[in-house]
Amino acid sequence: MSQTEHNNVPPVTLTIAGSDPSGGAGIQADLKTFHQHGVFGTSVLTLLTVQNTQSVSAVEMVATDFMVAQLNAVLDDLPIAAAKTGALGSEEMIAAVAAEAANFQFPLVVDPVMISKHGMPLMADSAGETLKSKLLPHAFLVTPNLDEAAALTGREVDSIATMKDAARALAAMGPRHVLVKGGHLNGEAIDVLFSDDQYHEFSSPRLETQNTHGTGCVTSAAITANLANGMNILEAVTAAKSFITRAIETNPNLGNGFGPVNMNAPVQRPQP
Repeated sequence: MSQTEHNNVPPVTLTIAGSDPSGGAGIQADLKTFHQHGVFGTSVLTLLTVQNTQSVSAVEMVATDFMVAQLNAVLDDLPIAAAKTGALGSEEMIAAVAAEAANFQFPLVVDPVMISKHGMPLMADSAGETLKSKLLPHAFLVTPNLDEAAALTGREVDSIATMKDAARALAAMGPRHVLVKGGHLNGEAIDVLFSDDQYHEFSSPRLETQNTHGTGCVTSAAITANLANGMNILEAVTAAKSFITRAIETNPNLGNGFGPVNMNAPVQRPQP
């Protein structure tokens, strides 16, 4: 490899998640977000969905050993700088990902996808305990929304104060950092990061639109890309919050239901 070629090698990121054939969430959204952030995206499929902006009508799991084979094929050949998980679906799938994650030498962002934007369950009820006991201890960051934070902690999460309580409770389960996303709160969209025993709040104006399909996927993918690009956790979350706000604000207004955000929104790096 020439020096010029070597200098052009981008950071490599990985998403372990489900497929959204309409392109607004899941693997498809992750890869688009990775590309927009200047990293080379790789992907491992966990489940297939039949969905569009209006509904999810079917979910089909990938065989767990096939997922592991995909993952090993990527890890054996490419230098992953950061990875994320999305919809994992079953207790068996989560346990298999966790077993592999125990050996990861790069940060893992866990987006605990439990239910689709349309209300379709994307994780078996029994899988929550496996997520908490086996996968979260290997997470660099976990990024639940309010409903997911409530389900994982068994407590009501509906205010800044309860978001902070939930973040601390989740941190006790093993992840190094916790980001509780407050997109469903009234008023401004405020996210709470619990990191190194400190709370950080990230606020943005609430945008009145139904075109928010895939916001969790895009946010966690942007954070993953930012980590791969060398940002620290505060820089990575700050930049991702800014990106998802612009992505919602400039959404392409596609489909007849919950439309996708604009994954081609401009990326702005934090100022030093």
